[in-house]
Amino acid sequence: MKLMPLAAASAAHGQNRKKPNIVVIVTDDHGIGDVGCYGHPEVRTPNLDRLAASGVRFTQWYANAPVCSASRAAIMTGRYPDRTGVKGALTSEPTWDVHGLRADEQTLPSLLKGLGYRTAAFGKWHLGSAPESRPMAHGFDDFFGWYSGWLDAYSHRYYQLGAPPGKIFHDLWRNETEVFEEPAYMTELLGREAGAWLAKQRSTQPFLLYLAFGAPHYSMMAPKKYLDRFPATMDRDRRMHLAMVAAVDDVIGSLLDQLKTQGMENDTIVYFQADNGATREVRASSDGKPYHGGSNEPFRGYKLGLFDGGMHVPTLLRAPGFVKPGTVWDRPMISMDILPTLVTLAGGTPPADIDGRNILPVIRGDAPDHEFLFWSHDNQRSVRQGDWKLILNPPKFPGEELQDHIWLSNLEADRSEKKNLANEQPDRVKALLEKLRAWERDVKITPAP
Repeated sequence: MKLMPLAAASAAHGQNRKKPNIVVIVTDDHGIGDVGCYGHPEVRTPNLDRLAASGVRFTQWYANAPVCSASRAAIMTGRYPDRTGVKGALTSEPTWDVHGLRADEQTLPSLLKGLGYRTAAFGKWHLGSAPESRPMAHGFDDFFGWYSGWLDAYSHRYYQLGAPPGKIFHDLWRNETEVFEEPAYMTELLGREAGAWLAKQRSTQPFLLYLAFGAPHYSMMAPKKYLDRFPATMDRDRRMHLAMVAAVDDVIGSLLDQLKTQGMENDTIVYFQADNGATREVRASSDGKPYHGGSNEPFRGYKLGLFDGGMHVPTLLRAPGFVKPGTVWDRPMISMDILPTLVTLAGGTPPADIDGRNILPVIRGDAPDHEFLFWSHDNQRSVRQGDWKLILNPPKFPGEELQDHIWLSNLEADRSEKKNLANEQPDRVKALLEKLRAWERDVKITPAP
């Protein structure tokens, strides 16, 4: 795989300049085929595209999990989510007692707060609603958002129907106070709140702004003005999905413009990623069939599965003075790497017990890639070494039922993981399984059958 050049970071940058501001943006169930700059011309994401042009576009960036809570735990902690106790997707309960991040967990906001940063979170949390797991217990000075896995985009209520009595409850908070903003469209509401907070920031104190959209996750809703950007002849679910992405893109563009207007553009690092790939969940569809509105092309699989489509996500980084605009990086990196990278850029020292690594020495050529990357989800396990990737208990999606217990791919030759090489490479399978079992023991999870 050919590597594109990256400008070497200025060695004296951290010592001779003030600490950079940091904006971290996360989207939800957002496939790599849902961003224009990844080669999908039907998508309308001009602001994400300009963010890519002003920094690094990663073409092999992985989420640490194919589902939201675990993926976000890795971003927040720099550790494999299995170590944090946040596995899979946390439940959503009106009792506000769901345990997520542990009280003693070191997080990106708590570490940056210790370096003098002002910190704020906007949007979806989904890392626990019990008091010790909430945003303000983990280093955020301000919070506007919700604890649950998703919300209705206009009523701001979580609802789960099915067996009586089901669940329906309101879940929108400013710090620890419940607030009511219906029928404001949630994506636009987050833009309003993040913009208002940003307007109050001054150059005398660096800040971390964490903006976690609920889109384009279910519930699938967008105002007509976004739908009208796409042909009425487009598939209904695809049109709605891209309209929700367009609304997100508008908010991102507004914040990028605001940073420039406030004279902060060159002093602010902006990091963007999706938490996992697009979904096939029936609940997101308009016709009661497996959802097809989001795209993980050209990768196989979806959210909840360990084929690349589930966690090979769009990721962008603009870091003025550290990275060359327009760079494309085509070797594997992973979400837990962003914490040590940002903490280092802020002049701090990352915790010694994390799994992530500062990516800048890697892309400068001063350090090697991760030798191994690991994933777990339910009874699925996966390990990647170089271009080889093994999946134990590969996922079964509608139309892609599999009987194979072990799946081995060479991602250089077969990035869509269509051909199983396990029978042709028994020694490699054995070696990778041994590494996977050792990792299961290390992170203290039950071995997959």
